[in-house]
Amino acid sequence: MRISVSSDMDQPVARLLVEELRARGHDVRAYGALDPAADPRWAVCSEQAAREVAAGRADQAVVCCWTGTGASIAANKVPGVRAALCTDAYTADGARRWNDANVLAIGLRLTSGPLLREILDAWFAAGPSEDAEDRDNVTHVERLDEGRRAAR
Repeated sequence: MRISVSSDMDQPVARLLVEELRARGHDVRAYGALDPAADPRWAVCSEQAAREVAAGRADQAVVCCWTGTGASIAANKVPGVRAALCTDAYTADGARRWNDANVLAIGLRLTSGPLLREILDAWFAAGPSEDAEDRDNVTHVERLDEGRRAAR
């Protein structure tokens, strides 16, 4: 799977994230502080990683900042992106299952290596729900994106 990863800080958890994704066989493209030539601002690098997903150049993305909140906000401004800030495995599972999230947001401050692995395990094990109500909600969110595109 092609995964774009961004972080506004070159932190051990961010480096572990890239290593872990590559060890799982994913093709990783790094943005922000993980690429010495890139702009490390959370709003910029999170948008870049999210745009890769929206354009189909990446299957998913993982965006990081100190709390994960700014990274998730920036990613969610990109039409077609459904970013979820996940602080535990249960939330990651639900984000993929019920929200068909395609961007995982991680906070660098509180995420340890073992917790990161648990979140990734849950994220990649879950798939989108086939439940009609869940699909209807995702479709509604997609229509919100269409409305934002039309308003420009």
